[in-house]
Amino acid sequence: MAAGDGLPSLGEIGLNQFAPYLLNRVTARWNANVSDDLKSFEMTTTNMRVLAVLSVMPTLTINELSVYAVTEQSTTSRTLDAMEEQGWVRRQPRSDDMRIRDVSITEEGRAALARIWPSIYDRFEQLFDGIDEEDYTRFVATLHRMLQNVRKHEL
Repeated sequence: MAAGDGLPSLGEIGLNQFAPYLLNRVTARWNANVSDDLKSFEMTTTNMRVLAVLSVMPTLTINELSVYAVTEQSTTSRTLDAMEEQGWVRRQPRSDDMRIRDVSITEEGRAALARIWPSIYDRFEQLFDGIDEEDYTRFVATLHRMLQNVRKHEL
């Protein structure tokens, strides 16, 4: 036990039994692999996340998009500047509040996502190789519960 406080030490738990450590390792490897794959498409991971989110949720504010794309709001704004120049996204002021900009994906953005999707899906299949559907379903349900436990945003 750690210095009399009744809590187990990290050494007692062990890194390979400490889920946050394992999640970080898996996520870091996933991000590195995807980033390497995206280089050949001249796309960043943030670009991919933005396009992926907007392909499922047709219109979001910059703040909402930054939550879903798991990117700082300032990074999302800069990324959207470049993506708008490339014709992948469109930002339009909201008619009832000109201060708010709604972001949506364009046909060019959908085409860019379609080009990278086979590579992303291959990585997804590789990540879950040997994991049956029942385990995958339980894993996703567990992740949703964990997300509820740490959630800062209602999104």
